[in-house]
Amino acid sequence: MVTFLQLILIGAVSAIILGGVMKIIRKLTDNKADILLYNMDYMPVLKRWSDKWITGVIFHFATCICSVVVLYYLLIPFGLELVLWPYILVFTAGGAILYFLSALTKTPPAYNDFAAWFSWTFGHCIFGISVGYFISIWI
Repeated sequence: MVTFLQLILIGAVSAIILGGVMKIIRKLTDNKADILLYNMDYMPVLKRWSDKWITGVIFHFATCICSVVVLYYLLIPFGLELVLWPYILVFTAGGAILYFLSALTKTPPAYNDFAAWFSWTFGHCIFGISVGYFISIWI
């Protein structure tokens, strides 16, 4: 139970880091990839609440926390749950692929915006580094 709670905390802290990195990228480059962290337009059930900013924030945190918990437990059978590189690899590759869900919404950025894709992927790499690092020192 303690490990589970630690993973929730790691997911929440790393969600803040991901949001912060994406916000910094937006301030420096005016790239709108950070919008995707909170966008639920392409999800039929959640779409009805997408007009409220708090639901996007809850969505972002829930997604980050769940992904950290699930990946940690998936790595246990392989003995890799305390190793940094699987977190970097999975979250970077996963982010790179999931970016293309932006094709399902009219909200920017466009699915073919390479700069936005790169920023999104870079942010998720940082997310993977923070998750793996916190797991290595807190668990």
